[in-house]
Amino acid sequence: MSKTKTAEFAETVEFPSFDASKATEQFRTFAEKGVEQSKEAYAKLKTSAEQTQKTFEAGYETAKAVSSDLSLKAIATLRANAEANFSHLEALVGAKSLSEVVELQTAFLRKRVEMSVEQAKDFQVVATKAAEDVAKPFKTAFDKAVSNLKVA
Repeated sequence: MSKTKTAEFAETVEFPSFDASKATEQFRTFAEKGVEQSKEAYAKLKTSAEQTQKTFEAGYETAKAVSSDLSLKAIATLRANAEANFSHLEALVGAKSLSEVVELQTAFLRKRVEMSVEQAKDFQVVATKAAEDVAKPFKTAFDKAVSNLKVA
């Protein structure tokens, strides 16, 4: 009797058939979607790399220009100091008394301190501007990246 019930059950139950063409189509669709996503990711990576390269190039060019400005400022400072020293030496050679030498030396030292403070301020202004100029491309790129992340 149990064989009869088993046979009846087997006749009433349908097993799904496996359609290979549908599986192949699903696999193809899945693979194509993966390839498309990979292409999109590569395009984004390439764009980001190009933008990073442009940022570094701009930073390098700015650093080169700023370095030139700083060098010129340093040379101008050295030239001014050398001229002041030679002028003071000429004045000392022309001094007629020890009191005149002391007076010239005191005035020279006071003037040199004032000149050094002024040169330091000027150099600080140039160096601050240089740092801002060099950092600007990187700051702009960073801000753009952050805003893109917020949008995404």
